[in-house]
Amino acid sequence: MRGVSVIARSLGARTAVRGNHLTRSAAPSARVGALANPAALCSDQQLLPRRARLQSAPARAMAGPKAQNIVWSDSLLTTQERMLLTGCRGATIWFTGLSGSGKSTVGAALEKKLIESGLLAYRLDGDNVRFGLNKDLGFSEEDRKENIRRIGEVCRLFTDSGVITIASFISPYQADRDAARAIFAKDKLPFFEVYVKVPLDVAESRDPKGLYKKARSGSLKGFTGIDAPYQEPPSPELV
Repeated sequence: MRGVSVIARSLGARTAVRGNHLTRSAAPSARVGALANPAALCSDQQLLPRRARLQSAPARAMAGPKAQNIVWSDSLLTTQERMLLTGCRGATIWFTGLSGSGKSTVGAALEKKLIESGLLAYRLDGDNVRFGLNKDLGFSEEDRKENIRRIGEVCRLFTDSGVITIASFISPYQADRDAARAIFAKDKLPFFEVYVKVPLDVAESRDPKGLYKKARSGSLKGFTGIDAPYQEPPSPELV
């Protein structure tokens, strides 16, 4: 898959091992060029304790926790220090698109290619997380919003730890994708949105799970692209 190769190269898939650490060559893609420069991922603000950054973050980028009497516990390492010590530089690649567009297929292929290239990567899939972390959520608009909120937070943690995180989710609402991006923006962590753009008729002709057929028959309600909306990303990093 050409798209997989492009993304893998952009993430610096050419690696060399020095002791127990990985070093990467510069990433060639201008659209994701920030990954080529560790300094670009870790600005001066990155060196501040996260508690201080949270206190100065725009209110619109985050909602306060429901729980009271809690205090953030800072790590003894900054993201930059962790990256330099482990040789692992994290990022989140967020695949969005209709059901049947190929998000899971491309995401799985990208994960395999990155790991085979010596990079630490992990894939989070829309269906898979509903067997565990999000098994309490359905497909109402409210549940979809909470689904993406939780996954955005998980991806941020993975990215901060140095893992290249591949998220494959329909994520149909622009506001929810923007909220996920904002989670990364406030901590200066790299987030790249990839729109797996496939016409509805093509996705429906594939119908790998038989869901379009159910939606057309009326036995499945609220299905994205049929009787629920999909809002196309206006400016993704890659299409």
